[in-house]
Amino acid sequence: MTDLTRRTAFQLAAAAGTGAAVTSVQKPRKEVTTFVFVTGSNGTASGDAELALRGHRTVGVSLPGHGPENQLHRAYQAPQDLAKLATLPSAMAGVTLDDYVEATVDVVRRVSRYGPVILVGGSLGGSTITKAADAVPGLIDRLVYIGAYCCTKLRSPAEYLETPEGRTSLGAAILPGVVGDPQVLKAIRVNWRTNDARFLDAAKAAFMNEGTDGEFLALLNASLPDESLEVSSADARGRKDAWGRVPRVYVRQTLDRVIPPALQDRMIREADEATPGNRFKVFTVRTPHAPTRKAYQEITDILDGLAQ
Repeated sequence: MTDLTRRTAFQLAAAAGTGAAVTSVQKPRKEVTTFVFVTGSNGTASGDAELALRGHRTVGVSLPGHGPENQLHRAYQAPQDLAKLATLPSAMAGVTLDDYVEATVDVVRRVSRYGPVILVGGSLGGSTITKAADAVPGLIDRLVYIGAYCCTKLRSPAEYLETPEGRTSLGAAILPGVVGDPQVLKAIRVNWRTNDARFLDAAKAAFMNEGTDGEFLALLNASLPDESLEVSSADARGRKDAWGRVPRVYVRQTLDRVIPPALQDRMIREADEATPGNRFKVFTVRTPHAPTRKAYQEITDILDGLAQ
């Protein structure tokens, strides 16, 4: 079944489900592109207000365990109770990549009834959108990786970080901020609200060195403390007959110190070698791993252009 007939079938099924007769006076629903955003580590579900202002629909996927109501506690507030924070059960315990994919596919199925779907993943979110494309390739019109992991020859983001291109990553800057024992919590818990100058300086250098202190602190305050212990090491390779046939875009981030440009280029190259008939369309933006407001305006322009 083609994407067009599949979407038409969904629309007819939706109309039939209302029990109302379709008459000649009813106007067909205008198809609008929906951007579905999958966050990276420690993020929450969010869309893009500017894309909505330009006439598109945007929605963020609520990943399992990523709700603030699941993760924010009084022990995390100031003054912090670090001893208690280190032992609180985690909503991320046992959450897997399959769980992320299931939540994403559910959103894709729902929004695909209304028009084209562009599935966007940043950072670790790249693993999720790849496997979502494996599950429902016919419902996704385009995949967009924004400074994100795209695994083909190697199975997981963790393995890519062990490559020569990945070993220059400054992602380990978060380690001094880890609270509690990840093996006990079954999750990685980071105290983003610390005022430790060494941690803050190292994290800023890794994630948003070019941003203002205000932008960087806003990023930390919007980040959830817990992330899955399992997702970064899960097999995130896409199948050639599924993921491999969905048109894809990569937004290279040239100032990225978490997923260095050389590693981004390696993943782009390996994906293109795996599916030479469906190569990445590549854009380049001068931005750190967590884009500044100015850099993200350029990314929004790119996304808007993909929906034309």
